[in-house]
Amino acid sequence: MCLLPAAPAFAAGDVERGRVLGYTCLGCHGVDTYNNAYPTYHVPKLRGQNQEYIVAALKGYRTGERPHATMHAHAATLSDQDMQDVAAYLGGEEAKAATATGTPPAAIAVCVTCHGQDGKGIMGIYPTLRGQHADYLEHALRDYMSGARKNAIMAPFAAQLKPEDVAVVARYFSRQPDGLKSVPRKEKR
Repeated sequence: MCLLPAAPAFAAGDVERGRVLGYTCLGCHGVDTYNNAYPTYHVPKLRGQNQEYIVAALKGYRTGERPHATMHAHAATLSDQDMQDVAAYLGGEEAKAATATGTPPAAIAVCVTCHGQDGKGIMGIYPTLRGQHADYLEHALRDYMSGARKNAIMAPFAAQLKPEDVAVVARYFSRQPDGLKSVPRKEKR
């Protein structure tokens, strides 16, 4: 018996339209070494991310559930269809499930129900963590723990982590192979 809610149908976006709309996104998400100014952490990698999750994140920035002034300003200008299109472009082909490498730390037990042991979200609404910048994952977890980032699913799970577990969990998922990448600033069409 499955206790997970049925996944709603997710409409695919238009990649070419998303390429036009998402061009300004590359100023940050197209530079692998780019850091957010304050607090300082690497801007998240999006290539390979679940497109449904990218749309949910953009909606969170638009409503203020996810705090980030620059992202709010961009997301506030996008319609729901625009977000679908941008997600189709930025996410590209989603990462596939893979075999986890290394000894998983005990602390990831809190994460595997939704993100899998290899860091691939089990449904499109859950983000892939595999290959993401460790400092970004730490920042996101700390925001969920403090309540700065509002999410009814993540808040109770993040609350189960001890402060010293955050870096361990982030480092483990960031080191998983064949994971997320920065969106190439110039792609072949």
